[in-house]
Amino acid sequence: MKLQRCALALAGAGLIAAAAVSAPAVATGQADPKPYLSDKVAHPSSLQTKAAGACETWVGVPTAAGTMGEIDITVGKPPATSTWEPFKYVGTRANATWYGAVNAAGTQYYYYGLLLQGGNLYRHTTYLPADESKPPVPTFKKVGPGWTSFKAIATSNYSVAQPRHAYLYGLNTNGSLYRYQMVGSSFRSLGPLPGFRGFKAMTVLSETATYDTLLMTTTAGALWTAHIPIAPGAKPVMRLIRSSGFAAYESIVVEGCGTRGGSLVTGVDHDTKTGYLYAMSKANGTATAITSYGRIPSGVFNGVSHVLMTTHYDQLVGE
Repeated sequence: MKLQRCALALAGAGLIAAAAVSAPAVATGQADPKPYLSDKVAHPSSLQTKAAGACETWVGVPTAAGTMGEIDITVGKPPATSTWEPFKYVGTRANATWYGAVNAAGTQYYYYGLLLQGGNLYRHTTYLPADESKPPVPTFKKVGPGWTSFKAIATSNYSVAQPRHAYLYGLNTNGSLYRYQMVGSSFRSLGPLPGFRGFKAMTVLSETATYDTLLMTTTAGALWTAHIPIAPGAKPVMRLIRSSGFAAYESIVVEGCGTRGGSLVTGVDHDTKTGYLYAMSKANGTATAITSYGRIPSGVFNGVSHVLMTTHYDQLVGE
């Protein structure tokens, strides 16, 4: 989560290019090949470069030991990677997308997102100090209890036009998917959606004004999309993409790729701490084209879950 890269990304999204100020506290970083300050290594691309060149995805790695790292992956055979220095975070068991943003005054860059720790849901805000010799500074606020039976969470964030929306999805061990509307700091339960028994990993594939789409795997190895209309009471539309081949992945991360709704999909096998990269056409059931780039050759995927790191205004359009 390099400050310079986040600043470039937000400026590339048409926000601002102002300098950030330091957060009020400092966390302790951990050793890794590419520390945040180093100008002797190539910095990852801004969103502007990313859109023009080879597709890449930024995968966050929150660990049970209480650190947060990042692995940047660029399309290729084999995929190319950059690994950034992990920093002190907090032990978690499930995490959702990290969104990069900037405050209204244009003076502070930060990431925000949701996580599960034990039976509690928390919101984090992770500040990026202006002094790049210092690591990011995470802060945490408890949202509420009652999350013990949830095994995965994902968030959508449709921010580019009206009607805007943000939802939290929780996959429960009882076989239902729960949806919560997020407005500011408030969460409103929209009730359970049954029919998700046997599903294991999930992430957002599309977020539009009228629907969200989740990409999901099952314990048997199938890959599905769950198209969920925004309209109250609407039922999910389930479409099978592949009937097998994805059983090993406890985490999946999706990033947009190209101008036709394509996606990069990173599947992570927690048992072996390895990641695998795929390119996927715009989702269309079993007609969806998938290209495998194979095992990602470097980087240790040792997270309790793995998450997309993006900006607040980047929308996923994979279906």
